Amino acid sequence: MEIIQKVIHYFLHFVFPLGIAFVFFRERWKQAYLILLLTMLIDSDHLLAIPFYHPCRCSIGFHPLHSYFAIVIYALLFLFSKFRIVSVGLLMHMATDYIDCIFITHNCK
Repeated sequence: MEIIQKVIHYFLHFVFPLGIAFVFFRERWKQAYLILLLTMLIDSDHLLAIPFYHPCRCSIGFHPLHSYFAIVIYALLFLFSKFRIVSVGLLMHMATDYIDCIFITHNCK
Protein backbone atom coordinates (compact mmCIF):
# COMPACT_ATOMS: atom_id res chain seq x y z
CA MET A 1 0.00 0.00 0.00
CA GLU A 2 2.88 2.38 0.72
CA ILE A 3 4.21 2.01 -2.83
CA ILE A 4 0.79 2.88 -4.26
CA GLN A 5 0.67 5.93 -1.97
CA LYS A 6 4.08 7.13 -3.13
CA VAL A 7 3.25 6.59 -6.82
CA ILE A 8 -0.01 8.53 -6.47
CA HIS A 9 1.69 11.25 -4.41
CA TYR A 10 4.50 11.90 -6.88
CA PHE A 11 2.21 11.54 -9.89
CA LEU A 12 -0.06 14.24 -8.45
CA HIS A 13 2.90 16.48 -7.61
CA PHE A 14 4.81 16.21 -10.90
CA VAL A 15 2.85 14.60 -13.76
CA PHE A 16 -0.69 15.84 -13.13
CA PRO A 17 0.42 19.51 -12.98
CA LEU A 18 2.09 19.02 -16.36
CA GLY A 19 -1.27 17.93 -17.77
CA ILE A 20 -3.04 20.88 -16.13
CA ALA A 21 -0.46 23.28 -17.54
CA PHE A 22 -0.67 21.82 -21.02
CA VAL A 23 -4.47 21.60 -21.19
CA PHE A 24 -5.48 24.87 -19.49
CA PHE A 25 -2.48 27.11 -20.15
CA ARG A 26 -1.38 25.77 -23.53
CA GLU A 27 0.06 29.05 -24.85
CA ARG A 28 2.43 29.28 -21.88
CA TRP A 29 2.39 25.75 -20.53
CA LYS A 30 6.10 25.73 -19.61
CA GLN A 31 5.73 28.83 -17.48
CA ALA A 32 2.52 27.49 -15.92
CA TYR A 33 4.16 24.14 -15.15
CA LEU A 34 7.09 25.88 -13.49
CA ILE A 35 4.72 27.96 -11.36
CA LEU A 36 2.76 24.83 -10.41
CA LEU A 37 6.01 23.14 -9.38
CA LEU A 38 7.12 26.19 -7.41
CA THR A 39 3.95 26.03 -5.33
CA MET A 40 5.48 22.94 -3.72
CA LEU A 41 7.68 25.36 -1.78
CA ILE A 42 4.67 25.56 0.51
CA ASP A 43 6.11 22.44 2.13
CA SER A 44 8.78 24.63 3.72
CA ASP A 45 6.44 24.89 6.71
CA HIS A 46 7.28 21.25 7.44
CA LEU A 47 10.65 22.51 8.65
CA LEU A 48 8.89 24.15 11.60
CA ALA A 49 7.72 20.81 12.98
CA ILE A 50 9.72 18.52 15.22
CA PRO A 51 10.38 16.08 13.73
CA PHE A 52 9.93 17.83 10.40
CA TYR A 53 8.78 14.55 8.83
CA HIS A 54 6.68 11.87 10.41
CA PRO A 55 5.20 9.16 8.18
CA CYS A 56 1.97 9.01 10.19
CA ARG A 57 1.28 12.74 10.42
CA CYS A 58 -1.32 14.39 8.24
CA SER A 59 -0.09 17.74 6.91
CA ILE A 60 -3.57 19.18 6.51
CA GLY A 61 -4.50 21.08 9.64
CA PHE A 62 -1.09 20.52 11.23
CA HIS A 63 1.40 22.76 9.42
CA PRO A 64 0.62 26.50 9.25
CA LEU A 65 0.60 26.75 5.44
CA HIS A 66 -1.56 23.60 5.33
CA SER A 67 -4.18 24.97 7.74
CA TYR A 68 -7.84 25.21 6.84
CA PHE A 69 -7.61 29.00 7.04
CA ALA A 70 -4.73 28.99 4.54
CA ILE A 71 -6.68 26.68 2.21
CA VAL A 72 -9.57 29.18 2.17
CA ILE A 73 -7.10 31.92 1.19
CA TYR A 74 -5.70 29.72 -1.61
CA ALA A 75 -9.24 29.20 -2.89
CA LEU A 76 -9.96 32.94 -2.78
CA LEU A 77 -6.81 33.60 -4.82
CA PHE A 78 -8.51 31.76 -7.68
CA LEU A 79 -10.90 34.69 -8.04
CA PHE A 80 -8.03 36.89 -9.21
CA SER A 81 -6.74 36.02 -12.68
CA LYS A 82 -3.23 37.18 -11.79
CA PHE A 83 -3.01 34.51 -9.07
CA ARG A 84 -5.07 31.76 -10.70
CA ILE A 85 -2.16 29.46 -11.59
CA VAL A 86 -0.68 29.83 -8.11
CA SER A 87 -4.09 29.11 -6.60
CA VAL A 88 -4.51 25.98 -8.71
CA GLY A 89 -1.04 24.77 -7.70
CA LEU A 90 -1.64 25.37 -4.01
CA LEU A 91 -5.06 23.73 -4.06
CA MET A 92 -3.72 20.73 -6.01
CA HIS A 93 -0.98 20.44 -3.41
CA MET A 94 -3.52 20.49 -0.59
CA ALA A 95 -5.62 17.87 -2.38
CA THR A 96 -2.55 15.67 -2.82
CA ASP A 97 -1.68 16.00 0.85
CA TYR A 98 -5.29 15.24 1.79
CA ILE A 99 -5.11 12.04 -0.25
CA ASP A 100 -1.96 11.20 1.73
CA CYS A 101 -3.98 11.74 4.92
CA ILE A 102 -6.50 9.17 3.72
CA PHE A 103 -3.68 6.67 3.14
CA ILE A 104 -2.23 7.48 6.55
CA THR A 105 -5.50 6.56 8.28
CA HIS A 106 -5.20 3.10 6.73
CA ASN A 107 -1.43 2.60 7.05
CA CYS A 108 -0.81 3.98 10.57
CA LYS A 109 -3.33 2.25 12.78
